This record gives sequence, structure tokens and C-alpha cells, in this order.
Amino acid sequence: MKPLRIGMLTPSSNTVLEPVTMQMLQNLPDVTAHFSRFRVTAIGLDAALLSQFDDRPMMTAAELLADAKVDVIVWNGTSAGWLGLDSDRRLCERITKATGVKASTSVLALFDVMRKRNETRIGLVSPYTDDVQAAIVKSFANEGVDIICERHLGIRDNFSFSQVSPQVITSMVADLAAAQPDSIAVFCTNLAGAPLVDQLEKTCDIAIHDSVATAIYGALSAVEYDRTRISGFGKMFSGRP
Repeated sequence: MKPLRIGMLTPSSNTVLEPVTMQMLQNLPDVTAHFSRFRVTAIGLDAALLSQFDDRPMMTAAELLADAKVDVIVWNGTSAGWLGLDSDRRLCERITKATGVKASTSVLALFDVMRKRNETRIGLVSPYTDDVQAAIVKSFANEGVDIICERHLGIRDNFSFSQVSPQVITSMVADLAAAQPDSIAVFCTNLAGAPLVDQLEKTCDIAIHDSVATAIYGALSAVEYDRTRISGFGKMFSGRP
């Protein structure tokens, strides 16, 4: 079987997505992940922080991944949440045009999952500040998904997202489960939610979509790889609605 190489565009201060990605792929010997970083140090809506997600540094990182002959390039970040999904759609188009490699993103894959599962009323867990969270709620609504309940931590520093404890993430998800959303998105690729998903889904009886997991989902979908070979990281990989 030809090995599948996944290229991941990675925020420079992120310390969660790489180990979690490797954990998710550990039982797939025919799949490898390769990472290319560009500078992201904080999340906010001021011009300096928004400029971190300009296409130029992201394209440079994507072109470096293409040198490794990867089969798909994925933006493993959630900036489209506050910038709007068209930012990710344009990025994917530019990556494929420049490199000839298929492209996906964590956020576009999340919406693919929600559409396949007919989820339009969701809960949102994030580490972000009030204004960023509000922008995400608006962006999702523009795409036909209503965030009916949410929790966020008011953190701006990107590295600090990785320091949020499993207990805090679990508590935030549990708080939202009472509202009975169609699903709950743990929305940040530097928030260590993916290892908690299996137990959270059993406890809450609600689908939990972690952002690192949706990045893997998007990568495998782009190359028509059997997603059901991933287990323990969410109902999205079950193949069932």
C-alpha cells in the first residue's frame, strides 16, 4: 500500500496539535504526518494579530510541505472561525493552484462533519476572548449553524491555550451538554480536547468535534482514505450519522 503523507500547516506557538495528531495516527502505519510552521503568537481582532493569517507566510509553509511530496496539505488552525470560512476556501484554492496538492482545513472539515450529521444547533468551547468568540458565533451563523450555547476562557496568548487542563475542558463541555445541542465543538487546535473526546461522548451522549480531529478528518477525506480506521476520537469517524 502506498504510504499517505499528510502535510500540516501549524501555528508556531502550538504545542498540542503535533503530539495529538501522532496519537491519532499511531495505529495507521501507512499514514505519516509532516509539519510546517508559520508565526502565530496570540489571537485577537486587532490588525497586527489578524495579519498573522495573511496568505503569504501560510503559502510559504505550504510550498515547503509540497517539497516533501505530501498527498494533502491541511491548515490545522481555526482562524476561519473569526475571519469567515471564505478565508479557508481561498487558501485551499491557492495551495492547490501553487503546489498541485489537495488541500483542506480544520474548520472546513468541521462544517463537512456537521452537514453530514445534520447538525445545525451546536455548542462551542474555546479559549478565546469575548470579541473573538462573538465573531465565531456570527461566522457560523452566516454558514447556517447556530451556536446555542458557548463557553470561552478569555485567553489571548496562543501558547497559553495548551496549558488549559483536561479538567477545565471537561467542565466546559459538561456545562454545554445540558442545553442538548446537536454537537459540541472544542474549537482550537492548541486546546487538548481530542484525547478527552471518547469519554466525553460517552458521558454526555453528544457528538464532540475537536479541531485537531477535524483536521485529520479533512485530510483523510481529501484523499478518500477510510476514516473509520480512526477510533477513539469522535463519532465523526464512525461513518454513521
